[in-house]
Amino acid sequence: MEWLKTLLIVLQVVSALGVILLVLLQQGKGADMGAAFGSGSSGSLFGASGSANFLSHTTAIFAGVFFICTLGITWLGNKKEVSPGILSGTVAPVVAPVSAPVAPMQDPTKPAVPK
Repeated sequence: MEWLKTLLIVLQVVSALGVILLVLLQQGKGADMGAAFGSGSSGSLFGASGSANFLSHTTAIFAGVFFICTLGITWLGNKKEVSPGILSGTVAPVVAPVSAPVAPMQDPTKPAVPK
């Protein structure tokens, strides 16, 4: 299970970096107005609005992977071995050893009584 936790952590870091990079690459909502009046590169690689669609969908995929990895890491981190308790009935009771009766001690100030 440790290899699965390591894999989830690596995927989480990669997806977090991907989300950060893709959010920084996207244009804001006000950038479309500048492209409409000719001051902007509307003839980009993806077309006028194709890059926004591609980048937003890819960001959503990376965000989904990030949240799934977070839930998986949390689930694996909370799974612990639980030992049975005293009240479960699986532990054998402890019995005190029986010892021989002990003769009472005599008071040293009293003389011994002959038998």
